[in-house]
Amino acid sequence: MATVDIYTSKTCPYCIKAKSLLESKGVDYQEFRTDEDPKLAEESVKRSGGKRTVPQVFINGYHVGGCDELYALKGEGKLDPMLEA
Repeated sequence: MATVDIYTSKTCPYCIKAKSLLESKGVDYQEFRTDEDPKLAEESVKRSGGKRTVPQVFINGYHVGGCDELYALKGEGKLDPMLEA
């Protein structure tokens, strides 16, 4: 199973939606709460190439993007192969 990192904040509806999709696929993920630790927010911006929004999703170190990009991968049939790698 893939290694998944997701940077989130507590009340972000897109974060909740992205985590829900991952959970529906039985994926264990490491959640980093940017609203609890400013250093994590800085780390997310660096890893994502300057993106300041949440969620930011990484699968096996590859920056997927946010919630919309995660669902787009699902719609294109590309998410499951990434998660199985």
